[in-house]
Amino acid sequence: MTSRISHTTLDCRDAYALSEWWKGVIGYTDVPGDPNRPGHEECMLVDPVTGHRVLFIEVPDPTPGKTKMHYDLRPTDLTQAEEVERLLAHGASLHADLRGHYGPGTGWVTLVDPEGNLFCVLRSDGELAARD
Repeated sequence: MTSRISHTTLDCRDAYALSEWWKGVIGYTDVPGDPNRPGHEECMLVDPVTGHRVLFIEVPDPTPGKTKMHYDLRPTDLTQAEEVERLLAHGASLHADLRGHYGPGTGWVTLVDPEGNLFCVLRSDGELAARD
């Protein structure tokens, strides 16, 4: 027997604010018929194409130190550089720029969301295909 992932959960201080911020990053929406509202302690988002869900849940003391899980984002319709600029303008902060770390055309950029969660921006599928 196996299990499937029901959803990805992110502990946070403000579930509504963080879910709204991530909506603008990954293009997920509120669950149909169950909109997220300010003050909600749990806010679920869903990918309108795949159905994958992300739950933002308020906890009194989010896990201190480095998180053990983070998102690696692959841009769908922009280049890596364009997506990094879009996310910085959206309110992310730069943590580490490792583009070219393993040679030309390699690497990633690590950003931080408004609550301090790290996430990485990889090269787009188009950039990978052009390299090959």
